[in-house]
Amino acid sequence: MSDPLIDLQSDHYFMGEALRQALRAAAAEEVPVGAVVVREGRVIARAFNQVELLKDATAHAEMLAITQAEASLGDWRLNECTLYVTKEPCPMCAGALVHARMGRVVFGARDAKSGCAGGVLNLLQFPAFNHQCDVVAGVREEECRAMLKQFFAQQRASKAAGQG
Repeated sequence: MSDPLIDLQSDHYFMGEALRQALRAAAAEEVPVGAVVVREGRVIARAFNQVELLKDATAHAEMLAITQAEASLGDWRLNECTLYVTKEPCPMCAGALVHARMGRVVFGARDAKSGCAGGVLNLLQFPAFNHQCDVVAGVREEECRAMLKQFFAQQRASKAAGQG
């Protein structure tokens, strides 16, 4: 039996679902990162950054989506799943994705400062680890990047207005 074909249209569609989650984060004044976990063409988890809402540094969209997906499947192994996330995972999230055995990670915007899916490091495909994720970068990258840029521009403007 051959491996299933990867449908790039699906990557575009599911990144749209992650972008909708990122909008929810922005509405809550969180860094606008959204994530969904897909298995067999179905979304089994949806999450957005909730660091400020939950007062929890680990409440990144990816971490919350991993926990939800594991609960949905009743297993911590996510080999048959794909995570779609609007920004390249940080070291914490990349480590969790490897430990959860995520089969595939698709992300939008690259992160030159802390990205660990090929940006600064590539923890998702580190050869010494017991699991490597397939990685697809840059899906709907402009939309994902624009949302982040707008958020941080607003943050800077708010701080400047508050100091005046």
